[in-house]
Amino acid sequence: MTPETDLPTLDDIRAAAARIAPYVHHTPVMRSGLLDARAGATVWFKCENMQKVGAFKARGASNAVAVLSDDRAAKGVGTHSSGNHGAAVAMAAARRGIPAYVVMPRTAPRVKRAAVAGYGARITDCAPTLAARESTLAGIVAETGAHEIHPYDDRLVIAGQGTVGLEILDQVPDVDAVLVPVGGGGLLGGVACAIKSLRPAVEVIAVEPVGADDACRSFRAGYRIPSVDPKTIADGLLTSVGVRNFALMQRYVDDVVTVDDGAIVEAMRLQWTRMKTVVEPSGAVSFAGLLRHRARFAGKRVVAVISGGNVDLERLPW
Repeated sequence: MTPETDLPTLDDIRAAAARIAPYVHHTPVMRSGLLDARAGATVWFKCENMQKVGAFKARGASNAVAVLSDDRAAKGVGTHSSGNHGAAVAMAAARRGIPAYVVMPRTAPRVKRAAVAGYGARITDCAPTLAARESTLAGIVAETGAHEIHPYDDRLVIAGQGTVGLEILDQVPDVDAVLVPVGGGGLLGGVACAIKSLRPAVEVIAVEPVGADDACRSFRAGYRIPSVDPKTIADGLLTSVGVRNFALMQRYVDDVVTVDDGAIVEAMRLQWTRMKTVVEPSGAVSFAGLLRHRARFAGKRVVAVISGGNVDLERLPW
């Protein structure tokens, strides 16, 4: 099958939920009356910053590694990542006792690099471009025979991320809208598939930095427009939306909105100071979208997904 037709289904997401249940957290939703007032809506925050490895990536990586046969897994797994996915793959590989090879851009945040190394992965540095990441990983896979786990354009990874959507509907059954950060689109595609398959009336809105707005431009144009030289404080959202992920966007997502870095920092600081929870810039994007588009969500019941909380405490943006 081509990537456009090899899409995860609700059944895949449910199977992933059962498969990864022993290995990941069922993360909480949090509330803040002050942030409700700032947003003009009733807001629940789905706290994937409290997930293992500090991000939703634990779900997809755990699913992809768990299904490998023993023979296939024995040669290890490889991926490229700016941080969170690499840590998640390394964690899942360590759990199975197999090697993990992670290609990381030299510009990856120190805290994320330390997390990947902490799980025992072999890190290979590369230039901070998608082409460099992919070519470096291809060489490692050819040399080692490792199984490649794509950070976002992978059916099993997307299905694992979609388990966030199942939990949201259990935790906030009367939700009106769900806001999800989008970079490569694995989280967005999986969550949108889960929610729209079960509750078609719920709006699913993607939120993206204006300096890395390929998903928004692609969504408007009706075809993928790869990102070129993206610039944003949200380092986890620098990648172009994947082929499968874009197909899921077209099928299930209601809209894509953008926010500037100033809005991301504002949202991030509010979540730190008012909710007392650690949120990285990429994880604050969904709440930034809610604050910047207040009128659209006025009076509604909204879930904003906090995708991760891995931030260098020595380099906070305020």
